[in-house]
Amino acid sequence: MDNKTLSIVSYITIIGWLIAFIAGKDKADSLLRYHLKQSLGAAILSFILPTILGILISVTHLGILGIIAILPLVLMIIGAINAANEVEKPLPLIGKIAEEQFSFIG
Repeated sequence: MDNKTLSIVSYITIIGWLIAFIAGKDKADSLLRYHLKQSLGAAILSFILPTILGILISVTHLGILGIIAILPLVLMIIGAINAANEVEKPLPLIGKIAEEQFSFIG
């Protein structure tokens, strides 16, 4: 697979991220490294956000907060579109944080 395809695959759950990371380890260009960082941030958010929302919903009794649970999915779709267009654009809300925190990927 080429780096563009691996960049897109990295947004398909954590398994897709692992496939892209392992398959592109030796031939990673800046596009792939960038999207590996962004997609890892989105994947981690998809694990953390339900816990936070569960606590907030149980404390506030505002079930409408559950709509925020689709945020990681929306971010992954935006990221996959950016990867398909070969654009290195940070994801909304978490993009800059992912660039700083996951510098070990580059």
